[in-house]
Amino acid sequence: MTRKVSILGATGSVGKSTLDLIERSPDQFSVGAVTAATKVDALADAARRTGAELAVIADESKLTELREQLAGTSCRAEAGRSALIEAAAAEADVVVAAIVGCAGLEPVMAAVEAGRTVALANKEALVTAGALMTSAAQASKVTILPVDSEHNAIFQCLACSHGDDVSKIILTASGGPFRTDSAETMRSVTPSQAVAHPTWSMGAKISVDSATLMNKGLELIEAHFLFGLPSERIEILIHPQSVIHSLVEFIDGSVLAQLGSPDMRIPIAYALAWPERMTTPAERLDLAAVAKLEFEAPDDCRFPALRLARTALEAGGAAPIVLNAANEIAVAAFLGGRIRFTDIAHTVEDAMAESNDLPPTCIADVIEIDRATRARAQSAMAATVN
Repeated sequence: MTRKVSILGATGSVGKSTLDLIERSPDQFSVGAVTAATKVDALADAARRTGAELAVIADESKLTELREQLAGTSCRAEAGRSALIEAAAAEADVVVAAIVGCAGLEPVMAAVEAGRTVALANKEALVTAGALMTSAAQASKVTILPVDSEHNAIFQCLACSHGDDVSKIILTASGGPFRTDSAETMRSVTPSQAVAHPTWSMGAKISVDSATLMNKGLELIEAHFLFGLPSERIEILIHPQSVIHSLVEFIDGSVLAQLGSPDMRIPIAYALAWPERMTTPAERLDLAAVAKLEFEAPDDCRFPALRLARTALEAGGAAPIVLNAANEIAVAAFLGGRIRFTDIAHTVEDAMAESNDLPPTCIADVIEIDRATRARAQSAMAATVN
C-alpha cells in the first residue's frame, strides 16, 4: 500500500528533501496536499510533479497565479490561513510539518487534532505550545515523529527503551561557523557569514539560529516536550563533525548514539517510513575518512542563547513563547542589517525580562503572546537604533 503524505512548507529545505524522497519512491507514496508561503512557481511545480490533490499558497494575493499554473491538472488550488488549516487536517497517513516559525503553529495543531501522524520539522510548534500540543496528541492518540536530526536520533535510540530506564539525553551541536571566534569578533559578523553553516545546508533564519546556538536552545525545549525529561536531564554537547546526531544515556551507564552523514533526507526518511525504514540516496558514512570525532562543552558566555533557552524552559508558562518570538524578530532585524549579530541575544534577554504574559491556555493565547512580544521587541529595537 502507498502512503499518502501532505507537506506543509513544500518549497523550503525540508519540504524539498521530502519531495526528493517521495519522487524517488513513487510506488511507496502519493501526495495529498502541498503548501507554501509565497513561492508560487515552486509550489505549482511540486504539485504537478507529484500529482498532489491540493496546493495551498498562504499569500492570498497569489491565488489567481497559482490557479493559472495548475490549470489542466486535477490539483485544487486554494490560499490563505483557513486553506492551510484545511490542508493540514486533510486525509493523509503522514503530515510533514515544515513551515518555519509560528506561522506553522495552527496548521500543526490542526493536523494533530485531526488525528494525523505528524512528522514535525517545525520546532517552534513545541517550543511555543508544547504542553497544549502534547496534550492534544495524547487525546487524539497521535504520534509526533521528530524530523530534526537530533530529536530523530534520540527517537531512534529510544526505540527499544521503556522510558524509565533513561538517565539523560544529549543533544549534539556543530557549534556553527563562529565556534572558535571571540565575543569581540562576533560583534562584527555579517549576515552572509552567519548563514554560511559549516555542515548543514539550511534556510537563512535557521542558519543564523545555528550560528547563535539558539537553534540548539529551541531544540532543548522541544526535547523536553517530545521525551518528557526535565531540563537537568537534557545536555548539549558541541560536536563539530556532525556525525553523531545525538545520544541517550541509560541508567546502567550504557550510551547509545545515532550516527550518519549530515543529510536531512535520513531523518525525513525515517519519519516517512516509520516504523519501517526506506532506502535513501544519502552518502554513506565513512568513519575512516572522518578519522576523528571531537567534543567540547558549549560556552554559555560567548553563546548566551543556550542560557536563555534553558531559563525559558525552567520558567515555563509564556517564557518559551517570548523567547521564540523575540528571537524571530531579532534574527530578521540582523538579516536586514538593522542590528549586530550579538544584539540578537540581547534583544531576546530584554524581551524575557520585560514580559509579564500569563501562561497560555489555548492556541489563541499563544498567538496573542507571540504577537505582543514581537511588537515589544520591534519597539525596543527601534528605540535603541534611534
